[in-house]
Amino acid sequence: MGEIKPIYLEEKLKEIEDSGRLDYRSKTLPTWCPGCGYFSIVEAVAASLCELNIPNENAVMVSGIGCSSRFPFFVNTYGMHTLHGRALPVATGVKTANDALTVVVMGGDGDGFAIGGGHVPHAARRNVDITYLLFDNGIYGLTKGQTSPLSAVGFRTPTSPYDNPDRPLNPLLMLLSHGASWVGQAYAGRPDHLHKMITQAMAHRGFSYLHILSPCVTFDKTHRTYQNLGMQVRDLPADHDPSDRLAAMREAMHDETPALGLYFSEERPTLGDALDGLVEKAGGELPGKVAAKPARKTARR
Repeated sequence: MGEIKPIYLEEKLKEIEDSGRLDYRSKTLPTWCPGCGYFSIVEAVAASLCELNIPNENAVMVSGIGCSSRFPFFVNTYGMHTLHGRALPVATGVKTANDALTVVVMGGDGDGFAIGGGHVPHAARRNVDITYLLFDNGIYGLTKGQTSPLSAVGFRTPTSPYDNPDRPLNPLLMLLSHGASWVGQAYAGRPDHLHKMITQAMAHRGFSYLHILSPCVTFDKTHRTYQNLGMQVRDLPADHDPSDRLAAMREAMHDETPALGLYFSEERPTLGDALDGLVEKAGGELPGKVAAKPARKTARR
């Protein structure tokens, strides 16, 4: 067994200050419940922004409604706290208006796959160049513990006193089916790996979806706890090929033992590329490019 070295608070604070991560944190402290996994997510996002050297004024956080959607208040970037389930279309508008911005969407499992579920396939298939961080605690925490589309069968809550009968969705399988160009999974209880995955997702050019498993320490004492998740999660196989969408789907189907890591990644034109192409076809001007004259239609005789 290796030597156990003590960690001193003063040294740790100095390390954090010197890293530059605090430049991406606002003066507003998170208001989540003590022990919530979301604390590690806000720290990981700040660390990723710092690592990628993204200027504060070039980053935009867009959220819906829910515990996770308080996120924009806790980071020192531009932010939009939007309507329930509508973060993705708002973020699409932000990125379309200014392609130079780094746009990150955050939302919970209810916000993203109940009221907002209709927006997910279209953001994925159009390959909007944004990052979607889905905070999955398997419950509606802000409204005091109702079941969500990702709640486990048999989960008992105040609104399902005779156990939840509904089978949960499989978000990873859905995103892979919808054509997302980057799909990964992380766990709030592994903050170093979480930081690595968020950095990769934000660096990807295209629609990146990171599913983040996290406990709700207040309203879930039986199912998605730190103890249970710690025993369930595993790493993706070392020989997994992230360019193979079918292999990613096969792994995603084993949702009883969630695998962490990069499921799938590909490079393909983004929505911004497609819109630029339309502008050029119409003879419009793009920044830094000479406008092409539109082709004339042959006159009818």
